[in-house]
Amino acid sequence: MRARSARQRSRNRHLGAASTLKQHAHVPLSAILLIVAASACFTTVDVAVKHLSQRYPVPLIVWARWGIQALIVLALVGPRMRLALVRTTRLPMHLVRGVLLIASSLCFFSALRYLPLAEATALNYTSPILVTLMASWLLHERLTRPRWAFVIAGFVGMLLIVRPGSDMLAPTALLSLAAAALYASFQIVTRKLAGEHLMVLLIYPSIIGTVLFSVAMPFVPFEGWSPTSDLAAFVGIGIVGSLGHLLFIRAFQSASASAIAPFTYAQLVWSTLAGWLGSFSEPSLTPGL
Repeated sequence: MRARSARQRSRNRHLGAASTLKQHAHVPLSAILLIVAASACFTTVDVAVKHLSQRYPVPLIVWARWGIQALIVLALVGPRMRLALVRTTRLPMHLVRGVLLIASSLCFFSALRYLPLAEATALNYTSPILVTLMASWLLHERLTRPRWAFVIAGFVGMLLIVRPGSDMLAPTALLSLAAAALYASFQIVTRKLAGEHLMVLLIYPSIIGTVLFSVAMPFVPFEGWSPTSDLAAFVGIGIVGSLGHLLFIRAFQSASASAIAPFTYAQLVWSTLAGWLGSFSEPSLTPGL
């Protein structure tokens, strides 16, 4: 009888472990689709930034990106939500999250000015590895083998594009790596704020970016629009970036950070395709070639 009871307890433990593993391994399809769509939006923004950064100072582009998002959110939900749009019991965390995202934008947009699109994005996409590690450490999320497999596969893809022989310690490459570290931290804070209202999560980085770079604007050289059509590109990065940010937050509200992280590599695919189509880069699929 005791032997049978021991076997039953052992069986129950194994079934419980299997059930837990299955639960942690599951990623909602909606979350995957949201993050893939967000990645497409962010790649569109990156292509426009790559174009604009050849003629305009990066701080101006960052200011436009977040200033337009602030206007969009205020126009769409400001009259209805009023003070609820900024009401929160976790203000310090929102401020930290906003600063992390704005700093990441500044570093990455600066890298885009000098690096090919695919290479800049690939370097930046060391962030899923950081997110996976940080989610385990800070959020106590269980890391499953499938998630690690996705992360490692994405990292290998990054190496194929960047090529190990490249100068990984060049200042411009370090900008992209710094953006990755900042963005990974931003994603972790976003997950910790998963219970907050979607529009509250959208407005705080927008306000922080707008205020900080509005202060800096008098010291940023600007010689006018050249050509005038660039004005539409500035507006476009604000609109498309806002949509991407919205989709990104929804994804992180519906699944754990470590589950979502591997699928953010979708942007690496989008940027490689954009690089080929736009002649911003010609990534080699074989290291060293």
